[in-house]
Amino acid sequence: MSFIANLISPAYYQTKASGLAANAKAYYGPLIRSGSVKPLWHIMFATSIVMYTTNYIALKGEKAYHAREEKKTALEEYYKNHGITPHH
Repeated sequence: MSFIANLISPAYYQTKASGLAANAKAYYGPLIRSGSVKPLWHIMFATSIVMYTTNYIALKGEKAYHAREEKKTALEEYYKNHGITPHH
């Protein structure tokens, strides 16, 4: 099948999800049974990545961009009004 046909096919996603679940069970199953702390660290790391990424995308990305642009404009006006060059 072509790439586009795979993207719209639910069977493609079911196959990928079942493969991922089988791989995760094969990797983490023995670690969990032995009482290893590695699965906990992996869950904490993944949670942090998802949390900080969504926080940046949803809240801080646009605000930070606009704040930088506002500061850049203000500095340009300040340099122009006071006869200062930004690069010495």
